[in-house]
Amino acid sequence: MATNSSSDHRTLSSDILNYRFQLPHVVPNVKKLNDSYELQSIKPLALEPATTTDSSVVLVNVPRKRGRPRKHPLPIPGGQVNINKRRSKTGCITCKRRRKKCDETEPVCLNCQKNALVCEGYPPKEIWRSRKQKLEEAARKNSSIARSPPILIDGIETDMDRKLLDHFVYGFSRVLTLINDDSNPFKEILLPMATQNRGLMHSLMCLSGSHLSVLQPDSGVNKRRYYHFHRAIRDLKENITARQNMTEEEPGLQVEDPIIASTIALSLNTICEGETNGEYRPHMDAARYLLMTQKPRNEKFRQFIVEFFQYHDVSNSITSLDRRPISPGGELRPPDFIPHAQVATFLGVFDGLFRYISEVTRLRDIIRQRFSEGYEPAVDYQILSDATQIDLSIRTWETPHPPNTANFYLAQLYRQSAWVYLYRTIRPSQPSDKIAQVVDNGLEFLDLIPQGAGAFSIVLMPLFLLGCSAFLPEQRKRIQKGFEALNAYSNLRNIQPASKVVRRVWEVMDAKIEESWDWEKILKEMNVDFLI
Repeated sequence: MATNSSSDHRTLSSDILNYRFQLPHVVPNVKKLNDSYELQSIKPLALEPATTTDSSVVLVNVPRKRGRPRKHPLPIPGGQVNINKRRSKTGCITCKRRRKKCDETEPVCLNCQKNALVCEGYPPKEIWRSRKQKLEEAARKNSSIARSPPILIDGIETDMDRKLLDHFVYGFSRVLTLINDDSNPFKEILLPMATQNRGLMHSLMCLSGSHLSVLQPDSGVNKRRYYHFHRAIRDLKENITARQNMTEEEPGLQVEDPIIASTIALSLNTICEGETNGEYRPHMDAARYLLMTQKPRNEKFRQFIVEFFQYHDVSNSITSLDRRPISPGGELRPPDFIPHAQVATFLGVFDGLFRYISEVTRLRDIIRQRFSEGYEPAVDYQILSDATQIDLSIRTWETPHPPNTANFYLAQLYRQSAWVYLYRTIRPSQPSDKIAQVVDNGLEFLDLIPQGAGAFSIVLMPLFLLGCSAFLPEQRKRIQKGFEALNAYSNLRNIQPASKVVRRVWEVMDAKIEESWDWEKILKEMNVDFLI
């Protein structure tokens, strides 16, 4: 069985191979050419040009030999040559815009005249010039360009800067001191100094922009005031660094007055911005260091800057636990003469009232320390003795301002607030007829100050002290009204946080009345640190 199977398999394979590879016998169908065809008579078209005009003639394209192609093809025998003309680049402007062929007739083309169009003429013809010629021509043009003149005053560069300058002169300067006429020191002393110092000008424009942004928040002022702020900081750092390097070589060289003024201006900027995270501290510390290590050269500027610094230095000690004022008669001495009342730009510094406020702050520190150490009583005999001396000094203090004037009423307001500050320091924190009387008296003097008077610009500090002593609801309403009136006058952003702290003191009065005397501690718990 196996043998037969193998034989059959081989037979099948052979048949398949014969099927696949056996080709049929194919006979080609070759037709015999007609004798009428004359192969010898056929000639290539390229060798003999055609002379017939019969359209039935079939042209044979003969391939060209290899080589460079012809730039222009050969004309078609017996036919019209179609030449593709390029669009003219010298036609008139009107024809080019209409995409029409221009006859290029000058001065006005005939094509525009025929179509009743205004011919706009022809573009100037460009003459080919080499690269060297183009560079020489560009250099001549640059030398002939009219260059803008330099900036007249550094820091006043744009229309917005001019607007900030006007606001500084006519608006902002009046809300900072008692004097709001042309003798205002910000206009009479600092502004002329800023025209000679770019950094100080940037500082003053930053101040003006911060104040103006409250009145015009969407006028583009913010962008410009940020620019002036960063430029002022940069210039101040550069000036201080340069002076330090020069001082190492020349120990007797002093810092210029504009640098001191810039530190004060940047401190004021924190008031305008209403910053409550202690941003004023580095600027006030820098001003303190510069004023303690050297004397400003300009005596008029020295008188202003010493008074300005001490006013804010003493006021700052009322709202902070760790910053204590410099003694007026110690390291930072005021000018050798006491200026006339009309010369002073603030109240309380040259007339001696702030000396008593500083002594009250010193007593508060002692009492606070005795409380923390558990001493009983916290107010001992020595503290009472010192307090009675301060009390006598405050009650006998007289202002140099003439009676029945805005500054006279302001001085009485300051005296009432200084006394209530003393009373709230050594007496238990509870309502009394004395404290109610003093708060009422202070609010009456506040009401006597005209809204537009320069005295109204520095009522925040005494208003704060009266507010922290207002136990009665009627007094609190009047205090709140005073904050609103002050904000309407000056638009300084530090008024709002001061009002917020006073309201918090009232909450402590109503809950834990015995702790309401220490508003410095309340400020620390609120995490609020600002210049009042």
